Amino acid sequence: MTSAINHGDRCYFELAPEKLVLEGYRRWTAGFETGSVAPWELAFALYTELLGDEEGRRALSDLSHFVRTLRLCAACPLQSFPFGAHHLCRDECLTLGLIAALQHQDAEAARTCLGAMACPARCEAIGSAATGFASTLTLLDQTLQPIPHHVITDIISRSTRTTVH
Repeated sequence: MTSAINHGDRCYFELAPEKLVLEGYRRWTAGFETGSVAPWELAFALYTELLGDEEGRRALSDLSHFVRTLRLCAACPLQSFPFGAHHLCRDECLTLGLIAALQHQDAEAARTCLGAMACPARCEAIGSAATGFASTLTLLDQTLQPIPHHVITDIISRSTRTTVH
């Protein structure tokens, strides 16, 4: 698990693109986990607050498709911290790493994230859904900070697959 990272004067979790991916992932996953629409409503509120109504709905639709595909295809059940937490678990790091890698055309990092998130037979479907989400965020001027391949491999090597929610 990783703690909050400072980026200049702002916490990494306060950067809008990272917040959209991380908090969106956490809230959308929580909706599936709890069976409640309340976390999905919170995700909708976050996206429309940061992106406006039309663009927020567009990005949220792509997030929904990505998380739904990831849930169906993930090698193991997804893990996440509760929304608002200032720590990251392995799956959250890989999700951020995958979207950042796709936005920055880092094929090696994207393959590494996908390989750690899903079985080889399902990587294409997850990659396609992630590409759509990453592209939409890029079009909306919401580009994540790059996450180098060596950081991703370090996270994978240090992490365990324990449930944190």
